[in-house]
Amino acid sequence: MMYKKIGIVLLCLLPQLLRAQQSVAVPDGPAQRAYEIKVLTRIADPVLNALSKNQLKITMPVEAKVAKDRVYSTYLEAFGRLLAGMSPWLELGPDNTEEGKLRKKYIELAVSCIKNATDPKAADFLNFNEGRQPLVDAAFFAQALIRSPRQLWGNLDAQTRKNVLDALRSSRVILPSYTNWLMFSATVEAALQKYDNSGDRMRLDYAIKEHLLWYKGDGIYGDGPSFHWDYYNSFVIQPMLVDVLKVLKEAKMDPKNYYELILGRAQRWAAVQERLISPEGTYPPLGRSLTYRFGAFQSLAQMSLMKTLPKPLRPGQVRYALYTVIRKQIEAPGTFDKDGWLRIGLYGHQPNLGENYISTGSLYLCSQGLLALGLPASDPYWQEANADWTARKAWKGEMIEIDHAYTDPKEN
Repeated sequence: MMYKKIGIVLLCLLPQLLRAQQSVAVPDGPAQRAYEIKVLTRIADPVLNALSKNQLKITMPVEAKVAKDRVYSTYLEAFGRLLAGMSPWLELGPDNTEEGKLRKKYIELAVSCIKNATDPKAADFLNFNEGRQPLVDAAFFAQALIRSPRQLWGNLDAQTRKNVLDALRSSRVILPSYTNWLMFSATVEAALQKYDNSGDRMRLDYAIKEHLLWYKGDGIYGDGPSFHWDYYNSFVIQPMLVDVLKVLKEAKMDPKNYYELILGRAQRWAAVQERLISPEGTYPPLGRSLTYRFGAFQSLAQMSLMKTLPKPLRPGQVRYALYTVIRKQIEAPGTFDKDGWLRIGLYGHQPNLGENYISTGSLYLCSQGLLALGLPASDPYWQEANADWTARKAWKGEMIEIDHAYTDPKEN
């Protein structure tokens, strides 16, 4: 009899419990921005605090299959990749808001780090030219400079600018493989072109034309001549093509208007990326380098930053989707070690996912998923109401847009 009464009470309370569950407030756009800034600074603090004091090499742990084999490159990986994702936020500059004051702190930290990283006399002078891996992260460092001409490049003293240019040029001794690596060489040259008018036109032209040949259709490039099911279209290929060609367009060095061509393809890839995000904020664990976590959505974040999201995507739905992915991964137990350094994994600590080229420094590519922080807080991206993204709507039984394959304008 007692159990029957309890059951009746629970049935009576069920509607209230369901309503309470439904009424749990989802953070709005400004709150999501505040959360993502905390994520970015949490990721950045160990790297920037150590490098600014010339203590990165003695402080940073090196987790890898064979740690001693990655020491030569892992420090530049951490710094270059972190800065590439952080630079759009820094580029907003300081102001009198709490966020603006916080940016001022991190701009100053980043400038100090650049000085130490490129000064041959500094304890933390980083390796830009020995072995193969440094070419990759010289490119991410170059990408950061391209994305922040005022607050990063603009705040460097004359000697540090020279050191930066020398460091980038020194990476030319590394021969890129016939894959997405061509974009690393091209991105280094784009930065040299932008700031020194000394970009190697051959390296730029070759990388662009080979990727145009490797285009497979519907917004996807091969990684070299072959197609791979992975996220390298977002980790490297499409964002670097966009950034490099934007530099060339601004320098009036894009006479065939390749920029518009690759931008259309990048928009299609961003539309695909948005549909890959499940209703729960997960995504297919396809291909290699899964330990870059939400860096897998760099292209979607980049199109948001550039205000070039393809129709019918709305800023509010993209923001909500990316926030959900970022929060799920960053809060997984084991993502950070006790000192705040990232650990290998897709969801928490999963060291078995670390390929032989993965080390602690590699993981900081996740910052590329935070590019939209480069939009000011007043932008519609942060001010629009939360809206369900495509998969979330679809699996609620709501109306969604029919998806269509993309063809280049010349093919229409």
